[in-house]
This record gives sequence, C-alpha cells and structure tokens, in this order.
Amino acid sequence: MGKFNKLTVIRHWIMMSTIALQPFSLFAQQQKADTAHVYSIPEVIVSERFHMREIRSAIPVQMLTRAELRGLNVLQVSDAVKHFAGVTVKDYGGIGGLKTVSLRSLGAEHTAVGYDGIAVSDCQTGQIDIGRFSLDNIDRLSLSNGQTDNIFQPARFFASAGILNIQTLTPQFKKEKNTNAYTSFKTGSWGLVNPSFRIEQKLAKQWAASFNSEWMSADGRYPYTLHYGNANDSTSLEKRKNTEVKTFRAETELFGNFANSEQWRLKAYYYQSSRGLPGATTLYYDYASQHLWDKNAFIQSRYKKELNEQWAFQTSAKWNWSYQRYLDPDYKGSTGKTENSYYQQEYYFSASALYRMLQNLSFSLSTDGSINTLNANLTNFAQPTRYSWLTVVAGKYVNEWLTASASLLTTVINEQTKTGISGDNHRKLNPDMSASIKPFAKEDFHIRMFYKNIFRLPSFNDLYYGETGNRDLLPEKTTQYNVGITYGKEINKFFSSVSATVDAYYNQVSNKIIATPTKNIFVWSMVNLGEVDIRGLDATLHINLQPWENIALNLSGNYTYQRALDMTDPSGKTYKNQIAYTPRTSGSGQASLEMPWINLSYSFLLSGKRYVLGQNLAENRLEGYSDHSVSASREFKIKGINTLLSLEVLNLANKNYEIVRNFPMPGRSARVTIKMTY
Repeated sequence: MGKFNKLTVIRHWIMMSTIALQPFSLFAQQQKADTAHVYSIPEVIVSERFHMREIRSAIPVQMLTRAELRGLNVLQVSDAVKHFAGVTVKDYGGIGGLKTVSLRSLGAEHTAVGYDGIAVSDCQTGQIDIGRFSLDNIDRLSLSNGQTDNIFQPARFFASAGILNIQTLTPQFKKEKNTNAYTSFKTGSWGLVNPSFRIEQKLAKQWAASFNSEWMSADGRYPYTLHYGNANDSTSLEKRKNTEVKTFRAETELFGNFANSEQWRLKAYYYQSSRGLPGATTLYYDYASQHLWDKNAFIQSRYKKELNEQWAFQTSAKWNWSYQRYLDPDYKGSTGKTENSYYQQEYYFSASALYRMLQNLSFSLSTDGSINTLNANLTNFAQPTRYSWLTVVAGKYVNEWLTASASLLTTVINEQTKTGISGDNHRKLNPDMSASIKPFAKEDFHIRMFYKNIFRLPSFNDLYYGETGNRDLLPEKTTQYNVGITYGKEINKFFSSVSATVDAYYNQVSNKIIATPTKNIFVWSMVNLGEVDIRGLDATLHINLQPWENIALNLSGNYTYQRALDMTDPSGKTYKNQIAYTPRTSGSGQASLEMPWINLSYSFLLSGKRYVLGQNLAENRLEGYSDHSVSASREFKIKGINTLLSLEVLNLANKNYEIVRNFPMPGRSARVTIKMTY
C-alpha cells in the first residue's frame, strides 16, 4: 500500500468518499477497477488500516473491525459498544435485558443508530435497544461524536449528536466460486443456545444475494448475592428470576453492482423477541412476572451513482413496522392485569447530491422526509402522527494540511393527534463546523476541533404515555465543543502501526430529559433537569506489533473522564451534582495474540462510582466495577471445511456488579463457539 500523503489522487477520492459508502466499495472489489477515473479506486480505501483513518478525521471516530470484535469476548453489539471511549451503556443484566447507549452523557435519544447507512428509528421511546443486534452478521462498527467528515449522507445523520453505524457483511467471492455458506453455533452458561446461518449466492456478473438467520435462547437464571438491607447485613445466594429470552432474526439482501460507479442494495429484515423483565432485587423482594414481546420488520433500499467526476447522487427509502406487547399479570387494579400493545410505522425517503466544484472543494445537498405513527390499545390514546422534513446544505475543503467542513440543517416538524392536544410544531436551524489541521508534512499528527448545535424532540412516550407522559416537556437542546490531537505512524516491521487520540469536550445541555426506571424496566419516570454542564476527556491508543512473520500482538485501550453536573437551580439539592448513572472515570482495554496454532485474547472494562439519583449522597452511591474476560480460538479444517473453535470465560472475578442499581450483572460464565465456512 502506498503512502497516503504521497498520493494526491487517493486523497481526492477519500475527500469525496464517505464511510457510509464503504459497503459498496467492498462489493466493488469483485469487479475490475477502471483506474482512469478518480472515483473508482476502492481497493486503496479498503486496504488502509481503520485506526490510521480514525486519526485523520476532524471529529472523534472509533471503529471495530470484524477481526477485532472476535477478540473482545462479546455476543451482542451492546457488549462491543462498551469498549468505545465516552460511551455509557445502561445494562439491566443478562442477555435479554434492555441496553441503551449514551454518548458523552447526552442521552440515548441523541445517538443515531445506522444500519447499513440508513437510520434505525423508534418514535415511541426515541432510543434504540442495541441489545437486539447480534454480531454474527456484522462486518464493522463505527462510533462518531458530532458530525462526521462525510458530507454525502442522509440528512437524518446530521440531526444527531453522534452516530453508531452498524455495517453488515457484503458478499465477496473467490475466483470460480459462486456460493459462500457459514454456520455458527454458540452455547454456554445460563442456558445459552445460539445457532446462526448465512449463505451468499452470486446470481450473475452484476448481481448477488445473501440470506442469514439466527435463533437465540437463554434462561438467564444466573446466581447473585441478595443483600438484606445494608451491604454489611445478612446475605443469601439467589438466582435471577423472570430472565428467559428467545429471539429470532432473519435478513435477506439483494446486491446490484452495475459498475464501479453505480450500486444498489435492497434489504428485508425481520426480528422478534420474547423476554421476561427481571425486577429490582430489593430487600426481601426479588419477584418479577412482567413480560415483553417485540416484533420488527423493515424493508430498505439504497442506490448510489457517480454521474461523472463532478456529480454523484444517492437515494434511500425505508418502510418500518414495529409491534410491542407488555404484560403485567399481577396488576392489583380492577382488571387484575395490565396488558398494553403498541404499533408504530414509519415511511422514510432520502435523497442526496454531491457536487465536486474543485479538486479540493465539494458541496452536498440532502433532504429527508418521514412520517411516524403510533397506536395503542389504551383508552383515549392520543394516536400521534409526526411529519418530519430535514434538509441540510454542507461543504467540505481538503488540501495537504487542512480538512474543513460545515453544514446547516433545517428541521421542520409538524405533529398531530387524534385524541387530545398534540405536541408543538417546530422549525429549527442548526449549524455544524469541524476542522483538522496537519502542521507537519512528514508526520501524521493532527489538531482537530468541531462545534455542533443540535436538538432532539421528546419522544411519543415522553409526551403521550399514559402513566408518565408529559406534554409540557421542552425539546432538549445541545451545543457541543471538541478539541483534540491525534497521531499515527507505521514505524517498521516490528511496530507495524501506532495510533493515539486525545479529545477534550464541553457540552451544554438545556432542558435535558432524563429517563430512569421506576417499578420495572418498562415504565419510566421523565424528568426535565433544565441545565446540564458536561466536561470531559477521551483518550484512545492502538498498538500493532509483528514480532515474527506469523505472530501478531494487538493492544488497544481507552479512557474517559467526564464531569456532568446539574446546573439548573443554585438553590436546589442537586445543583452541581453529577447526574444519575454517569461515572466520572471509565475505560476499557484489549490485548490479542495471533499465532498460527492458536489465538489468545484478553479484554477488560472498568467504571468508577456513580450515583443513582441526582443528589450525590452516600446512600445513592453505586460503587465502581471492573470486568475481565479471556478467550482462546483456533482455526483448522475438518474434511476440507474451514472451522473456527473458540472458548471464552467471561467476568473472571465472578462479581455481580451493578450498572443499574438492584439489577445485578451475571457472574463468571463460559461460552463455546464453533463456526464453519463452506
């Protein structure tokens, strides 16, 4: 691979390309590239180290490749995201527990989740349960704060404080091979059974298709220590109750690669789950009987075409349907139970155009429209409908020492209900600016900074939910500032690469909405804190060593310090107190040793103390924790079939630490995986 700073043509392509378009570039490898065109050299982009690309970004970007994910001892996307700096994942324990991601204390509603370049939505809660995403079909995860350097993407991605992008696998066929097949089976502690299957078929020179499905079942009845009263009082060993989970996921895709400059991708997705909702383990009471059923189906399409060296166009469309049923059979009211069903639909369309005015200067225009509806079997339910129209104009400039971009987002929201008063309509303008400066020509050292102003509306649950809905909640406004330095170097054969980033940030949040669980994890209490001041520091380090030709050692780690204080009322009891469930310090690390005969991996997570309520009192303190896991894997052949066998031991210290109070995490467990490639 040639040096990045010596290839001006490659730099021009990277300026015009985007992370979101990389799946098309991966599939394009199957076709012979026409190197006469600037826009069609995907091989160079794919071969570059991802972590070297992270340091060149004007905003903090973190990535995990498929190979790195295998060494992290993780089962779901939610487990992997915990290894990103600046991330807080609320985890209520077990495989089936609800898991949401918050970026730099801004709340899960401010984090967009993209699935193959199109946003995943939930108008009911405003936040995505990332525990539903398996890693068997994932090629890459990326997390970005602020607005990415990619100006050629749907407008919806400009309307969030950060983006978690999930990139699924794209078919790649070896010569004279038209079919790829993969099977995997995982089993382990707490009744885990997890088979999956994927098949890829080359239909013609320009067409390919794939299908994959997965089933997962677990009883989740792990042991934990129940404290009667204070920690120093008597204890007993109990087993978690009402923790069973069963999920099924199926996806099928059609890929059209008409040329290196024209691609189309069509995906159909179905997911369903049935899970018990474990209760809080308080005092002598650990009983729970609530149950939750989810179903989700969507069809999404994405088309991209390079019209010529100056113009590019892409469009996306999606239909999404979700169903959720909640049952509490022990409700003490006149009905004897609570049984609620919710139905939501979304119709979404996006179109974007990119204009390369000069070799170093480009502009884009993106517009998105969506219609979201929510219905329920509740008496006098509002049945809201939200019409959203987002339009963004963006520009980007790149030369030898500077990468700079800016955008202006226009948001138009109209809302109506069939019953009662609807939420307010909104018209907003939100700017964003970022820059990365490379002061030394021969060193990959960068100084970066960004500013972003954005807001998020209260979700339908925030506004209309029967028990906790508050139609007086104000939109949550956020202003983000970031300044950082990055460095990377490919040193020699032994030190193949080193990269490091340090970013300091300051977030101002007004009318912040905090969601906390009450009697169980389905019913929430909504609180408007008013003003929150968030200051923090994120640091990451990646080292790749190659001591011998067939042996590699990869080391990585990150550290986060953040102070997120309630600044609403100087006379209030929570003034200048750390907001709930936000640790001051957190971090993670990973080491993997790759050898011809075996691969070994070690990973850890750590978190400092947190407070479960806004008042930082001793009785509200939740102690810090650390989680250590190891794994060993080996690849070999069985009758000519490539086989991977891995063994993982999780939470070596066997601690039932709590991420959320009274929801203990599993102790030590084991997991075995066998995967075959045909």
